[in-house]
Amino acid sequence: MTAGRGVARLGPAERAAALEEMAAEELDVVVVGGGVVGAGIALDAATRGLAVGLVEARDFASGTSSRSSKLVHGGLRYLEQLNFELVREALRERALLLQRIAPHLVRPVPFLFPMTHYLWERPYVGAGVALYDVLGYTAGLTRGMPGHRHLSRARALRLAPALKRRAFTGAVQYWDAQVDDARYVMTMLRTAATYGAMVAPRARVVGFLREGDRVTGVRVRDMESGEKFDVHARQVVNATGVWTDDIQELVGGRGQIHVRASKGIHLVVPRDRIHSYTGIILRTEKSVLFVIPWGRHWIIGTTDTAWNLDKIHPAASRSDIDYLLDHVNAVLSVPLTRDDVEGVYAGLRPLLYGESEETSKLSREHVVAKPVPGLVMIAGGKYTTYRVMAEDAVDAVAHGLDQRVPRSCTDRIALAGAEGYQALWNSRHRLAQSSGLHVARIEHLLQRYGSLIHEVLDLVARDPSLARPLTGADDYLRAEVVYAATHEGARHLNDVLSRRTHISIETFHRGLAVAQEAAELLAGPLGWDDDQVKREVEYFAKRVEAERRSQEQDTDQEADAMRLGAPDIVPLSTPERP
Repeated sequence: MTAGRGVARLGPAERAAALEEMAAEELDVVVVGGGVVGAGIALDAATRGLAVGLVEARDFASGTSSRSSKLVHGGLRYLEQLNFELVREALRERALLLQRIAPHLVRPVPFLFPMTHYLWERPYVGAGVALYDVLGYTAGLTRGMPGHRHLSRARALRLAPALKRRAFTGAVQYWDAQVDDARYVMTMLRTAATYGAMVAPRARVVGFLREGDRVTGVRVRDMESGEKFDVHARQVVNATGVWTDDIQELVGGRGQIHVRASKGIHLVVPRDRIHSYTGIILRTEKSVLFVIPWGRHWIIGTTDTAWNLDKIHPAASRSDIDYLLDHVNAVLSVPLTRDDVEGVYAGLRPLLYGESEETSKLSREHVVAKPVPGLVMIAGGKYTTYRVMAEDAVDAVAHGLDQRVPRSCTDRIALAGAEGYQALWNSRHRLAQSSGLHVARIEHLLQRYGSLIHEVLDLVARDPSLARPLTGADDYLRAEVVYAATHEGARHLNDVLSRRTHISIETFHRGLAVAQEAAELLAGPLGWDDDQVKREVEYFAKRVEAERRSQEQDTDQEADAMRLGAPDIVPLSTPERP
C-alpha cells in the first residue's frame, strides 16, 4: 500500500515524535478531533500530499465513533423521508468499504424485517427494500451483497425461531453491513500516519492562534505531561462532532454551524439469549430498532433522545434500558430481562439544527463552513459517509491554500491490513498450523487485523505466553493487549478494554476480571511502575461502578450525576518513556 514502506505504528515513541514534529514546523492543515471524520480528513489530506497533523483530546474514537450501532448502511428509513440521494451516497460508500477499502473490517450482515399487518404492509415494505437494492446496484460494486427476499411466517421462523409467532404475519430479509467502529478509526489513523500524517491522542486544543482575523494554528495541551505548545498551520479543520459548538466558542464570534446532540443507547446480550440466524429490524413509534449479530453476542439498539448534559460520558438510564427491552420483547417468544444484559453503551449523534424539535427528524446530512479565514468546520453526516465528508472538508482546505492540491483519491486507498486479506483468509488453516493457534482464533484475528495479523503473531513468536487468552475474556489474546499499546495508540487501560477490544461491553463483569492482567501487560510498553498499574485498575473499576449506578437511575439528570462520579483522566506516575 505504501511503495515498500511498512505500516506506521502508533506507539509511545511515535506519539512523542508526532507532538515534537507538530510543534516544530508549519503544517498545511491541522485536524482537531480523532473520530471517524477527523481520521478520514487526515487520511484524505495526507494522500493528497499535504503536511497533516491531527490532535485528539482523549483516545481515538472515544466519542461518537466508538458508540455507534456498528453498522455501515444506507439508512433504509431515509427512503420514507424521500431522501434518495443520501441513501444512494451511503450505499455507494458501503460498497467501497466492503470490497475495496476495508474488507477485513466491514462485512455483510442479514436482517429480517417482520411485518405486522396483512395486505398493505408487504407491498409497502417490499417496494422500499426493492428500491434500497436498486439504489445499491446503481451505486456499483454490489458483489457479495444478496438481494432481498420475501418470506412467509413459517420460513421466517426457521431463520429466527426466537420470534413470537403471533407477533408478525411474514417478513422480508435484506442485507446491510457492519463494522468494528473504533477499530476502523484506529486503522484509518495508522494508514494516514503511514502516508505521513502526524497523529497524537491525549492532546487537547485549548485555543486558536490568530493573525488578525485569520486562524493560523492551535494551542495544544499535552494531557499527559501538562505542557502546552503551539501548532502552526495554514488551515485548521474542526471535526469534533458534538463538540462543534464548544470549539466555535474558542474561536469567538457566532458560529455558522449548530449541532444538537441526540443520545442513542445500545444493549449487548449473549448470542444464546436470542435464537436467530439473522439480524432483526423492528419499527418503533419514532424510528427503528436493530438486533445485530456481533460475534458471540447481539447488539440491541437504539434510542433517539435529546441530550444536553455531559458530552464526554453520556449516561444510559434505567428508562433507556427498559425502553429497548420492552420493544424487543414485544416480538420475542422468550423475553429478555435486565439480568441478560452484559453491556450497555451510550453515544451522541451530532445532528444539524433543523426546524423540528424531534432529534429523530434533524438532518443527518453534513455541512462544511468557513466561519473565519484559515478555519474549516464540518459537522453532521453519519458514520457510513465519513469519506465523502472528509473529501468535502479537504476540498475546502485546498481552496484556502495558495497552491494546487490534487483531487481526493481515498476511494482507491485500501486501509492498513486490507491488502492480502482475502489470500490470508483462504490460507487460514495453513496459518493456524504454522502459528500453533486454532483456526477459529486465526479467523478472529484476521477479522480484526487483516494482513497485519503477522505483527500480532510476531509478538507471540517472541513471547509464547502472549498466545494465551485473557483470563475472563477468552475471545482476546494477551498479545492483543500488548499490540494495542505498541502499535495502536492505546495510552490507558480503558482504551484497551473499551475500544481496542470490547471487553467492557462483552462480559458480565464489564472488564473488571481482566483489568489487573491487562494493566500488567501494558506496563512494559507504556513504561508504568506498580503505582501506575494500581491507579489504572482503580480508575477502571470506578468507571464501571459509576456506569452501573447510572444505569439504575430513572432520569437522564440522575444518570448523568452518577456517571460523573468517576474521574476522567488517569494521572501518570512516571514520565512517558520513549
